[in-house]
Amino acid sequence: MKYNRILLKLSGEALMGDKPFGLDTERLSEYAEEIKTVVATGVELGIVIGGGNIFRGLKGAGEGMDRVQADHMGMLATVINGLALQSALESAGVQTRLSSAIEMDKICEPFIRRRAIRHLEKKRVVIFAAGTGNPYFTTDTGATLRAIEIQADVILKGTRVDGIYDSDPEKNSSAKKYDSISFEEVFKKGLNIMDLTAFTLSNENKLPIVVFDMNKPGNLLSVVKGENIGTLVTQ
Repeated sequence: MKYNRILLKLSGEALMGDKPFGLDTERLSEYAEEIKTVVATGVELGIVIGGGNIFRGLKGAGEGMDRVQADHMGMLATVINGLALQSALESAGVQTRLSSAIEMDKICEPFIRRRAIRHLEKKRVVIFAAGTGNPYFTTDTGATLRAIEIQADVILKGTRVDGIYDSDPEKNSSAKKYDSISFEEVFKKGLNIMDLTAFTLSNENKLPIVVFDMNKPGNLLSVVKGENIGTLVTQ
């Protein structure tokens, strides 16, 4: 395997499947099977999920809500998604731990770095919920922070697009896909991969990012093996 410890970042919207909002149990089961296949190889896996399928803090703030309150609601949405994915994974026979940046000891354990790393060493999948635990930070930043803390080899950003393009491939059929690109080029070209805080944090800590299509069966395992899937962002 090319990577031994990875941080998988999933959007909340990815869990909707074909539904307009909420959770699609079929999509959750599909993801659980993909993750199970990777874990079976001995790879250590942490996961961060967004909450946009339930509530997006920035949107709430834009509609007049207090930004801090709205962001806290968004963090709670990620806990709901974390519980859903945990249930799907354990139904598939994968051992998990749900770790939250905001303490909720009745439903998940608090994030403690050394404990999380120990879970990974024991081949448990650790789902990191509630972002960084602070308002004004996205789950992309939360994912990057957790990846650095657990000393992950790479961030795998699972999307519905098969990589990074020079323009939106869903709007421009002649958009060019990059097999690999540097952090500097992404900055210069103004490509939208992660929010700037998360992206800068990855760059400063020399943490590569792979953007790939999570919805194609087998892609996650292919990326972990080091196959030319998606787009690799490195220094």
